[in-house]
Amino acid sequence: MPGGKKVITLRDAAHYITKLPKAEHVADEWQAAMQALLLVVEHDGPTMFARIGIIRALNRHVDRVFDPSRKDKHRGRRKLARDQ
Repeated sequence: MPGGKKVITLRDAAHYITKLPKAEHVADEWQAAMQALLLVVEHDGPTMFARIGIIRALNRHVDRVFDPSRKDKHRGRRKLARDQ
């Protein structure tokens, strides 16, 4: 979390979301995180939904970039008949 805080309970997550500035509070990612949090609290849904929603909202400005240098090569690749 920003500022080095840790969210331990669902109440901590709810307080963090309600304290956001209005411009961030209305962002689609935060709206989805709030809906997931309400699903967990009101309908006893899976807590992983709330966790995923909050993590996605926190990382909404981070671009996911594929790095081909990290791709592991498969060492035991079978030879195809067409390659012989």
